Amino acid sequence: MTHARGPLFIAAVATAGLLLSACGSETTGTATPATSDTTTAETTSSKAKASTTASAPPVVAGGNVTAPGTKLKVGAQAVIPYTLSDKSGTMGVTLVAIEQGAKEDLAKFGDKAKNITPFYLRVKVENLSGTDLSFTSVSLRGLGADGKGTGVIISGDTANCDSSSAPKTFTTSGASYETCVLSGAPDGLKVAAAEYNRSEYGKSPIVWEI
Repeated sequence: MTHARGPLFIAAVATAGLLLSACGSETTGTATPATSDTTTAETTSSKAKASTTASAPPVVAGGNVTAPGTKLKVGAQAVIPYTLSDKSGTMGVTLVAIEQGAKEDLAKFGDKAKNITPFYLRVKVENLSGTDLSFTSVSLRGLGADGKGTGVIISGDTANCDSSSAPKTFTTSGASYETCVLSGAPDGLKVAAAEYNRSEYGKSPIVWEI
C-alpha cells in the first residue's frame, strides 16, 4: 500500500469548512490556511431537502453509480465514477466509521491545536470496474451536526490515522484497501457526517450520516 505522508497543517477559521486533499494520483497531506473571505462548498439545508432520504436505498444513475445528492448511513457503500489523467473506472467508497480521537494525537501541532478535537473518517475503497486504479486516492470532507463544515482546516497523518492511496495491485475487480481521513472540530463540537464532493458531486455531494 502506498502511504502519502506529508507535513501536518491546522487552522481554525470563522467561515471556511474543512479542506481535505483532492482526488488524484497521491494525497499531498497539505492545506492552505483560509482567510475570512475564503469561499468553500457547504452542504446547505436546501441541498438536504433535495437529497435522497437517509433511510432510503441509494438512488443510482444509469443503474451503476450513486446519484448526486444521495444521503447514506455510515457503513453504506457509494458507487462513484473516477476519472483523472490516465485513470478511469468505478469505485465503491464506504465510510466505515467516524471516530473521535484523543487531543494528544494533535500534540505536534502545538498551540494551534489546543482547542481542536481530532476525528477520524475510516474509509474502505473497492475497485468495482476492474480497471487500473492503482495509486489513486479519494477524499471525504467532515461535517458538523448542522451539515456544514466544522470551521477547522486540517490535513496529514497522525499515529492513529494513516492516510493511504491505492496500492499498485488496485487493478482488478474486488480489490480493496482501507484509509483514514483526518478531520477536526472545535472542542465541544463533533464531526457527525462526511461528504464526497468531487467532480459531478461538487454541487450536490454524497453525504454519510451517523
